[in-house]
Amino acid sequence: MHFAFICLPATGHVNPTLPVVAELVRRGHRVTYATSAKYAEAVEAAGALFFESGEDLAAQFPRSGASAEGGRPAALRGGMLAGLAPGMMSGLLERLLERAREEFPALLARLATDHPDAVCYDAMTLAGKMAAMKLALPDIALLPSYATNEHFSMRELMPARPPAEMLAAWKQVRRLIDDFAAEQGLTHFNFMEGQPASLNICFIPKEFQPAGDTFDASFHFVGPSLGQRAIEETWQPRGKDSPLVFISLGTTPLNDRPDFFRMCLEAFAATPWQAAIAIGDRIGVSELGEIPDNIEVRAFFPQLEVLRHANVFLSHTGMNSTMEALYFGVPLVAFPLQPEQEANARRVEDLGLGRRLPAEALSPARIRSVIADVGDDQEIRRKVEAMSLRVRGAGGSAAAADAIEHFLSTPEHRA
Repeated sequence: MHFAFICLPATGHVNPTLPVVAELVRRGHRVTYATSAKYAEAVEAAGALFFESGEDLAAQFPRSGASAEGGRPAALRGGMLAGLAPGMMSGLLERLLERAREEFPALLARLATDHPDAVCYDAMTLAGKMAAMKLALPDIALLPSYATNEHFSMRELMPARPPAEMLAAWKQVRRLIDDFAAEQGLTHFNFMEGQPASLNICFIPKEFQPAGDTFDASFHFVGPSLGQRAIEETWQPRGKDSPLVFISLGTTPLNDRPDFFRMCLEAFAATPWQAAIAIGDRIGVSELGEIPDNIEVRAFFPQLEVLRHANVFLSHTGMNSTMEALYFGVPLVAFPLQPEQEANARRVEDLGLGRRLPAEALSPARIRSVIADVGDDQEIRRKVEAMSLRVRGAGGSAAAADAIEHFLSTPEHRA
């Protein structure tokens, strides 16, 4: 069979899908994968045919630093648009939609010429859902975060009373999306609150999903899809006998926080701990001052390799990072930067898998204390180990490929 994958051009959305692509290709299927050029090498390494569509969202963001009120970015919504002021968010979305208007016809033409058997699309992409509807193809949603049904919505994990300017901005967002869909002849398109896809592949285990037992058979909770990231290097800690804390705030543009990373350096300098600190590519190592011998600082680390050795992970609790930590049985210290990450941090605490690092009165001593407490907490470690078994047992890319093949083997979808 031939599958079209259409993915939001962001690392946290692309990474979970590539092992599924590799598994489908291994089984003899063919995949065309549409996303931005930044991910072309990784897509082709998974065995898919790359088709350029969209642009890297991170490149559209100004450096955020700690300019928002209280040193934290203004949270608007989970995903790449979070952290922008309402006016900036609407402006960015207008630019992205303008490019979508230019590129969507080319994507449709490509799929019409090389007809896929199904469209597998990131649940946050307009183009994927719209293409499946326009071409009347079987629709398969790929969910890197929580699923939604009548019993649970992400709204339950968001602030109860969002600011008025946030609500106004999102009304503008909805209008822009509705206008774009109407231009494509999709008058009943409801991106924000529409019906789920015919098949939904969720890259978390059911035990982590709130109200997990209430989802019907169209939802398959396959857990994280890690695979083998061909472009990642091997990594070993410098010392084998010292506890290791891995510190990373992810790959989103909101991770450029030199003051925070300086506090982390001070927290673990001249301690028995060793630290691996990923600072992202929007600040330089030279901005942080002298690096202690027991600390390694890079723009990015091969995260899966570091987590194999880590005792604690101080993380923004993006869903990919959260699932990868749990896969390797690493307790979490949460320092969320976006609303979806706030929701993940709350879920981590509720399930006893770690603790939140309070943003108020943050200091090197507090960072060190919270991380040491989590590393020593045997109850947290017991719960993390139990969740790790569930995460590893969810099936990953093989379970996702099984679900896709079975879905297309049913009479209504059989070619």
